[in-house]
Amino acid sequence: MAKRAAKAGEERPDPNEKLVKIFDTEQESEALVVRGLLESAGIDADMTSIDAARDTFAGLGGTIILVREEDADEARRVIEEYRQSAATLEETAELDLNEPPREK
Repeated sequence: MAKRAAKAGEERPDPNEKLVKIFDTEQESEALVVRGLLESAGIDADMTSIDAARDTFAGLGGTIILVREEDADEARRVIEEYRQSAATLEETAELDLNEPPREK
């Protein structure tokens, strides 16, 4: 992505590039985590708010992550691997909680 400075110092993609949505969420914090995950994998990502008037359109709005079209498959793979590893950690934690304490 060609980079140019935005108001808040964030880098934005070249407006002529084909971008695709690969992730959406109602929670901005979750979108920040996913964007960081993608960027740590070397994938440029743009985060965009899609907030609607919450009083008028309850339940609409949130944040989406966009990547270059050619990076979309890799981005989806990175997100899926993260989800699988997080699920494995949760299962392991649940197993540990159900085990009796070990004697020293």
